[in-house]
Formats: sequence, C-alpha cells, structure tokens
Amino acid sequence: QMQLVESGGGLVQAGGSLRLSCTASGRIFSEYGMGWWRQAPGKEREFVASINTRGDDTFYSTSVKGRFIISRENAKKTAYLQMDGLKPEDTGAYYCAADISCSTWPRDCRFGMDYWGKGTLVTVAS
Repeated sequence: QMQLVESGGGLVQAGGSLRLSCTASGRIFSEYGMGWWRQAPGKEREFVASINTRGDDTFYSTSVKGRFIISRENAKKTAYLQMDGLKPEDTGAYYCAADISCSTWPRDCRFGMDYWGKGTLVTVAS
C-alpha cells in the first residue's frame, strides 16, 4: 500500500506562488513515478505534471508549462510542486499520485495512476 499526504495549499493572490509537498509511506518511494493532478469545481480531474523515479525527466500539461516545476527528494520520500505565476484558473483541489508504470517515462503518468492522496486546496484570487 502506498499512502500519500499532500500539504502546502492555501489562498494566494494572482501572480503569487505556492509550493505543494507530497510525502509517501508504505512503499519504496524511489520505484514510483510521481504526478500532480488537479480538479476545479465542476470540472474533470486533469493532469498537471509528472516526474520519473530518478528525478531527471519531467512532463507538464501545456497549461502550466513554464510556471510550475515538479521535483522530488527520494531520501525524504517527498515530491513537490512549485507553482509560480498563479492564475485564478489554477484554483482547485491538487492531488498527488504515484504509479510504477510511469517510473521511467513520466509522460505516461497522464494516462492514469494507481495511488492517490486526498488532495490539498489551492485558491487563487484576483
């Protein structure tokens, strides 16, 4: 069993920054690709970003490319999402996810993942 717990969400004004964290337990963290997804009110959950096990390859949704950076520290069993230049349309619940199937090629994480956190809320005000 993989357990994921997100933190770092909150209220921020447009143009501001937030750093989300995701801490894992119950599995060998370094064997799993990691991803971040989000869900705005009334919308489908959408892929945001992913990273391979070594942390040397990443993949981003076009909507966040250039503004968000995903990273990981395997020794801490933690993944991060640094969000800069936040826009009101970035508002939503952000979910951390893990999957061994995208451990090498992070772009494959966008097709679905096996383990999920409960989410952390991000609200961007204008």
